[in-house]
Amino acid sequence: MRILVLVKDVPDTYADRRLDLETGLADRESSERVVDEIGERALEVALRHADEHPDTEVVVMTMGAEPAASSLRKALAMGAARAVHVVDEALLGADLVLTAEVLAAAARRTGFDLVIAGDQSTDGSGGVVPAMVAEFLDVAQATRLESVEIADGTVSGVRATDGGTARVTAELPAVISITERLPDPRFATFKGIMAAKKKPLETLSLADLDLDAADAATARSIMITISERPPRSGGTKITDEGDAGEQLATFLLENRLVENRLA
Repeated sequence: MRILVLVKDVPDTYADRRLDLETGLADRESSERVVDEIGERALEVALRHADEHPDTEVVVMTMGAEPAASSLRKALAMGAARAVHVVDEALLGADLVLTAEVLAAAARRTGFDLVIAGDQSTDGSGGVVPAMVAEFLDVAQATRLESVEIADGTVSGVRATDGGTARVTAELPAVISITERLPDPRFATFKGIMAAKKKPLETLSLADLDLDAADAATARSIMITISERPPRSGGTKITDEGDAGEQLATFLLENRLVENRLA
């Protein structure tokens, strides 16, 4: 079995994040670049299955600029067998649809039985790429799983719903996404870090995927306007001089936080 894990190189989750006010894109040099934690959890799901099934090959894949290769190396150090990096200048600022199309093309080229991804990244928070990848690949999808069981020919898990939980099953090949309810990722060992240096990391361009760079350059969302977030201002203070309740009620009504049923 070959499990393909989609990971993403993102600005440090715990650092300040900024947008480039000229391009509207995330300023990825404003903080340290790291592997998105939800991607690491997806990798952990694959590695745990590989630990119990030695015939499983775990491949990590990402789409991003050249520095994203460092995130792939970390994934290799954690235990993945090899990595695939899609990098092309025409993909700068790619929207969700283009991202999914490119990842699907790379997955098709690499080959897979199962694709595992996080439910949403911490930088874009789109939450739709795994499902879109499944659509481009024309395979089954099971998203936002809080548990995962991989068996011969199927993958299943539990998904939270508004009214409780639902157990879903899909036949392989399939694409699944997982939530943060899955286990914490393992740490890379010194042995793993040294071994990662010798593991294959394949770099692909749009041409390698038979995708047209000219079409890719225009197949994206358009940023209309962008501005820096204004500084946070102080909230409304209510001083109790015997009428604090009335002041609070007035504030809630004026801001439409409660409904005036007496009007």
